[in-house]
Amino acid sequence: MATQIMNLSVLNFNSSVLLNYLPYPEKPLSVPNRAEITSRSQLSERKPMAAAKYVHSTEGCTDTVIGNHGLSRVALQSWLERLQPQIERLRAEYEAGDLPLLRIPEHTADLAEARLALDALSEGARTILFFGTGGSSLGGQALAQLGGWNIPGGASPGQKKRPRTRFYDNLDGGTLEGAFAELDPSTTRFVVTSKSGGTSETLAQAIAALSLVRAAGLSRRIPELFLGITEPTQPGKTNGLRTLFESLGIPLLQHHTGIGGRFSCLTNVGLMPAMARGLDANAVRKGAHDVITGLLESKTPADFAPAVGAAAMIGLSKNKGIRTLVMMPYADRLGRLAHWYVQLWAESLGKDGEGTSPVAAMGPLDQHSQLQLYMDGPREISVTVMRVGTKGIGPVIDPDMAKAAGIGFMGGRTVGDVVHAQSHAVPEALAKAGRPVRTFDIPHLDERAMGQLMMHFMLETILAGRLLGLDPFDQPAVELAKILTRQKLEVR
Repeated sequence: MATQIMNLSVLNFNSSVLLNYLPYPEKPLSVPNRAEITSRSQLSERKPMAAAKYVHSTEGCTDTVIGNHGLSRVALQSWLERLQPQIERLRAEYEAGDLPLLRIPEHTADLAEARLALDALSEGARTILFFGTGGSSLGGQALAQLGGWNIPGGASPGQKKRPRTRFYDNLDGGTLEGAFAELDPSTTRFVVTSKSGGTSETLAQAIAALSLVRAAGLSRRIPELFLGITEPTQPGKTNGLRTLFESLGIPLLQHHTGIGGRFSCLTNVGLMPAMARGLDANAVRKGAHDVITGLLESKTPADFAPAVGAAAMIGLSKNKGIRTLVMMPYADRLGRLAHWYVQLWAESLGKDGEGTSPVAAMGPLDQHSQLQLYMDGPREISVTVMRVGTKGIGPVIDPDMAKAAGIGFMGGRTVGDVVHAQSHAVPEALAKAGRPVRTFDIPHLDERAMGQLMMHFMLETILAGRLLGLDPFDQPAVELAKILTRQKLEVR
């Protein structure tokens, strides 16, 4: 089976592959507005839940679909049974409030405070720069991209009336110098985020921005041009960002002390950029709460999509030698979500010799750069394909020109029809090649759906970590590089 599929034009998608999925133009194109938050596996089929907007399927990770390269029913069930105590632990943490991530979707007061701060900051602004790195930026980027950020032509008319949003999450002297050279400090605003207040890269960016504003003769306006997000004062703990900003009268929002950076996308850290793009932050949290409801109502781990995902990913690693997990969305607006997922999974689980390497990809783009490896490379790769409802969306491909170009089978279809076909053909091709593949179907990508996806992946990661006997919330190994960096800079 694997040899036969290698002979197909998978990378170029010949007409026989695409025609299996392309809708006929004369048929009405409709996209359902509801789906279920659950998992389709060989273990169970669930009925739709109210307000649910995605379907998660691990069928392509099982031996019934991909042969002996997939998990058996017995193996998957065994991993799920091991998760039962962890599901109960999460429920207990929810009831006791011991894991704030599970309760943050129910909060509203902090969003009102963030909205007031953003409105004040945006007064007279043309550009808002977000400084922060890792978890202090990636969640916000993922949400901002849902609102069209970093997508040419992606901004709505309403968003075009708002200040532009920019993220500087990597420290690069040349980039920062070039950015500052083209900015008007009087119409630029700066949001600086660091949970600990001691992130050296972020502090360097903040100090450079403060120097820029001072050099422009705007020292008196510093409190209205800057906003910080960091932890409150804690006895015996230094916070450089707080100390600096308080000395300059810059307003500060409290970073939730119980929610770490890579899990902070549902706090003001991630939702401030979302609001800057005009998104509904409350809807994001409602989506996250949908998943928490699923946690509380599920009777077994097989009923709870994040548990099925954790069991499948860890099972593939331990039983089938999978070492690389590819996250491949078929939508520009999910591109940064894939990168957010990479940090979430890598930093949470890469400990004590455990973990798998997450990779961010993009469909259909990376069909032409990485799919060859996924299809015919080492059998240590599992792919997650994320699909959105694209039928009938985009320009129609002219039939006559399509025929002249040798792609007559695309004539009369929309560009969205083609992407729909590709996003279904690739998982099928992977499965026929005996390669593990799971899918997420998101019929309507909006704030609520994004909240659901983010909570899904965070709980999946937590459950995977606990299944491995790891603490998914720390990152002890990165401290050594910080210490060595400081030692090198202290040498004059």
